Amino acid sequence: MQETETRASSAGVAEEVRGEGRPGRELPRHWPLLLLGAAVLPGVLLVLVGRSLDEPAGQAWRTVCLAVIVQALPFLLLGTALSGAINAFVPASVFQRLLPKRPALAVPVAGLAGVVLPGCECASVPVANSLIGRGVAPAAAFAFLLSAPAINPIVLTATAVAFPGSPEMVLARLAASLVTAAAMGWLWLWLGRSEWLRPAVRHTGHQAGHSRWTEFRQGFQHDFLHAGGFLVVGAMAAATFNVAMPRSVLDTFSGSPWLSVLFLAALAIVLAVCSEADAFVAASLSGFSPTARLAFMVVGPMVDLKLIALQAGTFGRAFAWRFSAATTVVAVVCSVIVGGVLL
Repeated sequence: MQETETRASSAGVAEEVRGEGRPGRELPRHWPLLLLGAAVLPGVLLVLVGRSLDEPAGQAWRTVCLAVIVQALPFLLLGTALSGAINAFVPASVFQRLLPKRPALAVPVAGLAGVVLPGCECASVPVANSLIGRGVAPAAAFAFLLSAPAINPIVLTATAVAFPGSPEMVLARLAASLVTAAAMGWLWLWLGRSEWLRPAVRHTGHQAGHSRWTEFRQGFQHDFLHAGGFLVVGAMAAATFNVAMPRSVLDTFSGSPWLSVLFLAALAIVLAVCSEADAFVAASLSGFSPTARLAFMVVGPMVDLKLIALQAGTFGRAFAWRFSAATTVVAVVCSVIVGGVLL
């Protein structure tokens, strides 16, 4: 199995990576205005729309939407800043030196690395791709891909703020996410095939001719604008869900332990809320059980529509669909088990 893992880590990636860095066009000169607009404009629009809605339902929608955005925005800013700093200043080779040589042991170590090395979902895919290209076992890289956006300090702190007085929710999220990441790494060791991976040009690390501060600025700007848009969409969807969903339909799902878990897991995949903000969306879904909301927070950072697209573009569709489907099942099962014990 170790020989298979070695072939998976080296097949098709023998080409030397040249000109690493975050791909894309140069930043426009007015990028600070874009950042300011991304941070301020949604709130202004919501206030203006809210004023035109005098009905109680409209006021409730505005309150929920603004509350989610205002609470989550500081954590989103901090998380994207730290992610950009890691991408610009921490060489990917550091991970290879720190991980055990045996893939079976490297998987849990890589999963635990997500606790101390924050990163958003969008950044975790190219980082994992780069790790594989530099000789890290794919199983370990995938464990890090799943754990980094799910259990880093920013996400856990945001969860504690979103669920005040409920430290068991923070512990449950940490445990369920870590177990899911490790289980998926070991599952890849057992069933993964190298032909499912499509080698791609790696674009993580320092790019020749660019200062690290320029790379940090580009990474922060890219991640914040990208994740901020999903935050606003997620907040609006959560508010609409809370206000517009008929009580009879809500009772159908929330009244059933299994249906509520499956429903919020599917909702997490569709909404694609950034992991730094999804705890606030989950907290707003007060009609559902704690275990169902835990499933929302465990599944979301690991499987959503944007991540499936990123994985398909990086590793290939054969990998993305298999890996995403398996991760969803494992994450739901782990959430139910951990939620049943801790919540």
